[in-house]
Amino acid sequence: MDAKKYWVGFNHVKGIGAVRFQRLLNIFSSAEEAWNASEPELRKSGIGEKALINLLKFRRENNLDEIYADALAKGIEVVTIEEKDYPENLRKINNAPPILYIKGKLMEDDWRSIAVVGTRKMTAYGKNIVKELGEIAAQNSVTLVSGLARGTDSEAHRSVLDAGGRTLAVMGSGVDVIYPQENLQLAQSVIQNGALISDYAPGTQPEGINFPPRNRIISGLSLATIVVEAGLRSGALITASFAADQGREVFAVPGSIYAPQSKGTNKLIFDGAYPLIAFKDIFEILDLENVQYQSKIQKEVPTDETELLILKMLQKESMQIDDLQAISGLPVERISSTLMFLELKGYVKNIGNMTYSAIYEVKQEYS
Repeated sequence: MDAKKYWVGFNHVKGIGAVRFQRLLNIFSSAEEAWNASEPELRKSGIGEKALINLLKFRRENNLDEIYADALAKGIEVVTIEEKDYPENLRKINNAPPILYIKGKLMEDDWRSIAVVGTRKMTAYGKNIVKELGEIAAQNSVTLVSGLARGTDSEAHRSVLDAGGRTLAVMGSGVDVIYPQENLQLAQSVIQNGALISDYAPGTQPEGINFPPRNRIISGLSLATIVVEAGLRSGALITASFAADQGREVFAVPGSIYAPQSKGTNKLIFDGAYPLIAFKDIFEILDLENVQYQSKIQKEVPTDETELLILKMLQKESMQIDDLQAISGLPVERISSTLMFLELKGYVKNIGNMTYSAIYEVKQEYS
């Protein structure tokens, strides 16, 4: 059985979050060894008495093989932070969730994501903004991230889907527990054109305490968070705060000083968020102006055998031009020109000192 079942096991134990789980991984050689550790060994690890009691109880009363098999039977993919498929934007935040449950499919291009969040009680003004954001995201191959909640979240998902784009919905419940229930059909559309994501175990019900922590994942998946409308005590402001702490950009849509839905966004602007005056500002500030063109050429397979050879070499490890020349036997001039085109296409990047690293994995063969 897949060793990821031990990650799933720890994820089910109340009191063992990202910090305590990482501590266990630092002490033991693997999640499996930590799971099978004796009570004295676990106590010595310093995970805390309550977490220890919960872990021992869960181990006694549950079968990991059955729990893991049940998740897979529901069409849920399990991705750990140690895997390549784990979202790179999210991996970079402090205390990133060790494990994600996914229904749908994550794509490599989902690193080009923006979060759109806001109030559940939208105005016509806010709805128009969200609709246009969804259309622009789809047109520019940018993935839109939100939380599947009523109001702004739901409208954001629908807008980008209607425009033929991709969207990710981060849940405050298990990915098999759709909330609110009226969004069941919308959730199915998200699965077909993106993914439902949660760090909560399957079967977890949507309790109120679950939603603020999940907001860090919404912002963590995204290059920027856009708050469309929000009151002064809106959950959207929590997402914006997480984004700022994570070093991500925050945009806020300015509104009337008399409108309660704009008090939160106007305060964000006062506190230093970018005012969203023109939609092009998002792409300029995030350096995504050429994203549509780059996305198009990334879909093309390498145009010759040299591109494919070099790309496959760089997918194994980062290399300098001299190393590429020594291994491939190709002229330096040919390697340099090929790297230039691969970088233009967005397949590789120069990480300094004439060393190149692959960004995208190409599974197709040149023909």
